[in-house]
Amino acid sequence: LSAPAPTGTYTLSLHAALPISLALTTPMSNPRFQPPRAAYIHVPFCRHRCGYCNFTVLAGRDDLTGAYLEALERELSWLNSPREVETLFIGGGTPTHLSGERLDQLLKIVLHWFPLTATGELTVEANPVDMTTERAEILQQHGVTRLSLGVQSFDDGKLQVLERDHRRADIEHAFQLARSVVSSVSLDLIFGVPGESIQTWQNDLESALALRPDHLSTYGLTFERGTQFWSRLNKGQLQRADEELEGTMYERAIDLLTEAGFNHYEVSNFARVDHRSVSDADRRCRHNEVYWTGRTYYAAGPGAARFVDGRREVNHRSTTTYLKRVLAGQSPVAESEVLDAESAARERLVFGMRRLQGVEKSRFASETGFSVETLCGNVMRQLIEQGAIIEEDNCLRLTRSGLLVSDAIWPKIL
Repeated sequence: LSAPAPTGTYTLSLHAALPISLALTTPMSNPRFQPPRAAYIHVPFCRHRCGYCNFTVLAGRDDLTGAYLEALERELSWLNSPREVETLFIGGGTPTHLSGERLDQLLKIVLHWFPLTATGELTVEANPVDMTTERAEILQQHGVTRLSLGVQSFDDGKLQVLERDHRRADIEHAFQLARSVVSSVSLDLIFGVPGESIQTWQNDLESALALRPDHLSTYGLTFERGTQFWSRLNKGQLQRADEELEGTMYERAIDLLTEAGFNHYEVSNFARVDHRSVSDADRRCRHNEVYWTGRTYYAAGPGAARFVDGRREVNHRSTTTYLKRVLAGQSPVAESEVLDAESAARERLVFGMRRLQGVEKSRFASETGFSVETLCGNVMRQLIEQGAIIEEDNCLRLTRSGLLVSDAIWPKIL
């Protein structure tokens, strides 16, 4: 996407193909029509694919890392000029699976095309077993401000069930390395794993708190179609966690983390509060808040999804297909759609409701052109009557009971 012309018209270019002039008819106050100030880069390489993973991942093909970096640089060159961003997120896959030389090359490429503002947030996802002194120093040299460690659990037995390649000792070593080179460290944890007890989950939470991370994300295990876990579930080799037990685990996380000084700011996310300050904003994942508030963002790499000027595009999920297309000078886009105003507003409402502060109704209406009542007034009234949502001071937000059933609420709004 080129820079906006002075007339208020954008020129959209699908990777240097078919320039199209789009006149903006929606007010520029709508976040989905503002120029992106965020970018996501997808690195598909992993040591191996875990049984529950349905992301765009390529395991055991490190021979393609050079071609990937060449393709990524070419895809980004179709921007024509660097774009300054406030948040940059490099995820995967496992970015830190790259060798030191390749990781250095990746960061140079990405930061050339997406230079950060002086106060920008640069997040890199990392696997504990990949954290070495060399990689840590490279991350520091390139100004990485935030590391997200895919810990998932501190229990070696649970890690084995999840098919993770690290153990508790690896986590503690990786955390100390991360703490020495970046200003913010986040940990991901999974609950509801087959055979897991509430005590195992509490031990995970307490072990995480003992490290004093800046941020924690907690996710219930899901069985996604097409994964090994999905196949094993259907063959009776794995069993889902009891729904009531999973709810208890989620509530235990909320209680323990908030008591320990973390602000529960989004359904799955908690940011540590510094008692010297009333704000936890610096410890939140600012990049994810771009998604949750309906703002636009660039993206590159296999399977990466971008949202620019009201259009959502998704690159091909096959890494080899992505490489062939880009290196041949062809667009890697596999899916493209322009969200109509109502669909965009409904999606914005769902993402906004995931945040614990909820949705301020008048601001929502001014930015989307739709009132909540127009979109789903009857549904909201029912959810309020059921105690899943509360309305206070012109703001709608989830209650504790609503948090427990939030996944069932979103389809009703959409």
